[in-house]
Amino acid sequence: MPEVSKMRKPDVKVVLLGDMNVGKTSLLHRYTERKFKDTVSTVGGAFYLKQWGPYNISIWDTAGREQFHGLGSMYCRGASAVILIYDVTNRQTLAELEERFLSLTDTANPDCIYAVVGNKADLTDAQAHIFQTSDAAGEQRTEGEDERAEPQVLSACPTPPASPASLSGVMLRKQVVREDAVALYERLLRYKGLDEKSSLPAETMCFETSAKTGYNVDALFEALFDLVLPSILRKRNENQASPTVDLEEYRGAGSKRARSSCC
Repeated sequence: MPEVSKMRKPDVKVVLLGDMNVGKTSLLHRYTERKFKDTVSTVGGAFYLKQWGPYNISIWDTAGREQFHGLGSMYCRGASAVILIYDVTNRQTLAELEERFLSLTDTANPDCIYAVVGNKADLTDAQAHIFQTSDAAGEQRTEGEDERAEPQVLSACPTPPASPASLSGVMLRKQVVREDAVALYERLLRYKGLDEKSSLPAETMCFETSAKTGYNVDALFEALFDLVLPSILRKRNENQASPTVDLEEYRGAGSKRARSSCC
């Protein structure tokens, strides 16, 4: 299996956490596939590998359903960045981040970076509603091709149908304002025992996005990737300082030494 031998291990891990139906999978599809499509609820977790320049970044999409909650800490183990996602039209999803998901990050790296992200901004913000990525026109031109393509199914649990607001363009009332997200980020730092003055400022680590239109999605992921670069370089330096032993080469050298010592 020569293909397997050429695969590189991820340099760092990024994990998405949040309640069900906040749009975690849709955000990831928007960034990795440059399109928005109806998804199904994730079962357990799904793994994606992103080639970012010369580096490989693994992105873990986790399930928000209560029955899969215990798996979250396993997926967070060794994470260099965690994206905590809520729905800007549903205040309870922000509360769930603190009540259910924050403790799951205890297994992340000590220097883990955190971002608090409010998705579905197109439902409350006219700017996000009309914003389209540069790939939007290309998506329309290849609509027939997309219909022929096999959809990526992550689970057997379908999401609810699109809301009337998303279909009609009517703006909904925003239940979570930016100040709420900033306050959660500051409480997160206190929970982690981190000094606010020496940590990344909340103003740069709180985002509002729209997986449907692409609003702020690239900005979110690219900002995080830039911030985890020191972790990537440090990890590579550690691997170079402690190289692994090739057992086959070691066995071959041992057999040669044994033959040369005979007689």
